[in-house]
Amino acid sequence: MNWDKLLSAKRLGLENREFKNTDEIRSQFQRDYDRIIFSSPFRRLQNKTQVFPLPGSVFVHNRLTHSLEVASVGRSLANLVAQQLKQRSDIKNKEILNELGSIVSSACLAHDMGNPPFGHAGEEAISRYFTEGKGTKFKNAVSPDEWKDLTHFEGNANALRLLTHQFMGRRNGGFALTYSTLASLIKYPYGSNGMLKGKKKFGYFQAEKETFLKIANELELKKISDEPLRYARHPLVYLVEAADDICYEIMDIEDAHKLKIIDTQATFDLLMGFFDEEIDKKFFTNKNEIFKEVTDINEQVAYLRASVIGKLTNDSAQVFLKKHDKILKGEFNIGLIDGLEGRSKDAFETCKSVAIEQIYNYRSVVKIELTGFNVIGTLLDEFITAIFSPDNDYSKKILSILPLQYSVDGHSFYKRAMSIIDFVSGMTDLYAVELYKDIKGMNL
Repeated sequence: MNWDKLLSAKRLGLENREFKNTDEIRSQFQRDYDRIIFSSPFRRLQNKTQVFPLPGSVFVHNRLTHSLEVASVGRSLANLVAQQLKQRSDIKNKEILNELGSIVSSACLAHDMGNPPFGHAGEEAISRYFTEGKGTKFKNAVSPDEWKDLTHFEGNANALRLLTHQFMGRRNGGFALTYSTLASLIKYPYGSNGMLKGKKKFGYFQAEKETFLKIANELELKKISDEPLRYARHPLVYLVEAADDICYEIMDIEDAHKLKIIDTQATFDLLMGFFDEEIDKKFFTNKNEIFKEVTDINEQVAYLRASVIGKLTNDSAQVFLKKHDKILKGEFNIGLIDGLEGRSKDAFETCKSVAIEQIYNYRSVVKIELTGFNVIGTLLDEFITAIFSPDNDYSKKILSILPLQYSVDGHSFYKRAMSIIDFVSGMTDLYAVELYKDIKGMNL
């Protein structure tokens, strides 16, 4: 793969129009960022669970604040990488390297837009409806590959669908984003039939296979295999993934401290674990000076968190540059965070272990997951059952709730089921609960 092909301002659905890579006011990639941030699906992220239940008196992260922070870190990562790539003689169009920050930050903004309500429990709830719930009876109504899509619902694949699918009454190409921004979003460049053994992640549903191939062929992504069909990642995916990894791991620690799940001393130990007294002398000098003035504990934690994110951003950029050639050959098969070394690697692994043991199994987190299973399972059953018998009175009433963009008329069962999943996965936590209560007669 080469950068001169990987960076393209061509827009999905508008292939017959010529777009320049740069613009006097906003580049095409900056326009991608603006299209995403002003969209309704992006705004709805403010009412979708990240890890902890949506806030009461303590404001913790939701999908929206998380996505904005990931975009900030991703932009910095990309700018660090771009500075070094400009020194390479094998890249002809160096001007477009100035846009790496815009491309990566746009993909970061969109990376969670396909996630359903109730966090990762929402993804599991959709899958379990078809594997263990009433949805098992529909297995013979779809092809084997389509069944894998339904039984392994994946938020990453759903993000690509949300951004590219032509919903009823909407334009061809969905958001009509640039090929490079879309490619930077696809962490797993293969469908559900190409999943690695023991893994549950994939990058596109069968419904978006042709869209993915159009992007892969245009940018000349490296094909890894034909059967199953698998491609190498676009290089910028590594930066999007690293920004996400950095933010959710470190911000979860800060949120857990605010909620008193992790005490102050343990939080300080986790964050200070990233720094070496000999190598990071400047950090220790600055910290000691700042802490003389800043005595508020939450502000001290915030300072340490910011310092850790800055360190991890620089370290991840160095891993990318060190592994650059392998990445472009499609031979680097781990994330940048996995490629960290020394103190950063050890401290990050410690944070992950604490998060699994103390945060993700915390009572309030488990409770929101249980809510998600019940609410999403019920909503899916109501609507998917209705599309099999659309002429009875109850089904007509249920289907009348569907917005026009989620048409279920005249399609195969797979396409109709995907429309229902589009509707349910796009809901906010609160709307899903309220609709569940309405259907069950609990709001009377």
